[in-house]
Amino acid sequence: MNNFLGLYNYWIVIILMMTGFYIVIAKGNLLKKVVGLNIFQTSVIIMYVSMAKVKDGAAPILTEGVEKFSNPLPHVLMLTAIVVGVATTALALALIVRIYEEYGSVEEDEIHEQDGSF
Repeated sequence: MNNFLGLYNYWIVIILMMTGFYIVIAKGNLLKKVVGLNIFQTSVIIMYVSMAKVKDGAAPILTEGVEKFSNPLPHVLMLTAIVVGVATTALALALIVRIYEEYGSVEEDEIHEQDGSF
């Protein structure tokens, strides 16, 4: 039981991932969908950083007495993912502003009604 609860960071990842996924699927507001995507992305970043942690691992710098090293590559990749996520969010928000200017709403149903689709 202790080991089951000891992996709390993975439970946090699952909760955040399912929350973000639910927001993207269930909500019709475009801004809420962007927030849901950001929550989902955060959960993936937490998962990768959690998996990259090595118990008793040190930074990969050769020093005396250090035998275990942590791989810095997953952390560097997640920094890149954060930058890409910020750029994607900025683009999504710019598109939402443009959609609002054109349709006067950020609700999917209202946009589809005005557009004549569905």
